[in-house]
Amino acid sequence: MQSPPTVSVVIPVLDDAEQLAACLASLAAQTRQPDEVIVVDNGSSDGSAEVAMAAGATVLHEPRRGIGAASGLGYDRATSTVIARVDSDTELPPDWLARASSWFEDPLVTAVTGPGRFRGLGPVAGLFWDVAYMRAYFFLMTGALARPPLFGSNMLMRRSAWLAIRHRVHREDAMVHDDVDLSIQFDPTWRTVFDTRLVASVPATPVQDPWGLVVRTRKAGRTMWRSGMRAFSPGRIMRRALVGTRPVPAVRRSAARAPSDRPEPTTVPR
Repeated sequence: MQSPPTVSVVIPVLDDAEQLAACLASLAAQTRQPDEVIVVDNGSSDGSAEVAMAAGATVLHEPRRGIGAASGLGYDRATSTVIARVDSDTELPPDWLARASSWFEDPLVTAVTGPGRFRGLGPVAGLFWDVAYMRAYFFLMTGALARPPLFGSNMLMRRSAWLAIRHRVHREDAMVHDDVDLSIQFDPTWRTVFDTRLVASVPATPVQDPWGLVVRTRKAGRTMWRSGMRAFSPGRIMRRALVGTRPVPAVRRSAARAPSDRPEPTTVPR
């Protein structure tokens, strides 16, 4: 019988101490506790790192601005067999990790993701943006990728998957959506589960800022452009049809380390 996976939770943060505290509190309340919590400070000046240390998290410091750079450092340092990623303003229900990690008992499951539910909106606005933003994202990206995309506020992946594709992600480009980038770099034959009941609470900020919506749309286009042929839907669909579903091949960490990797950043131990 396969042993339960260990789970490292990675949280990138930039000047979000108050919401980070709520996120970490929701992790502390999980019925299945994470084996490791890594908070990657992306240059905060508001005490976010201190909040993370007070909660018992391992704190890393990434000087390059961008969620991709910060998250990538956390993934690199994670030691568990499964890496979870949530945002600093994500709040999780108590059974989130238990439900999500159980999917990895199936060796063909590479990643698991779920939707976000916007908080702070009225019932009409909440329903509208759930359809126009959240469901639209999963519907359109599933069509483009030939499988569900990852949602950065609510996702888990096998560490072996990260090691296999880490040299291809565009972590140096702050104008790339890191979760979409990851989704594109995944092999089309790897199975990503979209669990509609794995719901995380996320702030409504993205849909309340019109200019922010424009920036997010531009970032989506840039992400697809930078990924080139890997984002080409017919090729992905054909590979999925011809090969089917297969597990992630084993990759040694030393072999996956890119020559251009910089020296290890500052670490504040847990």
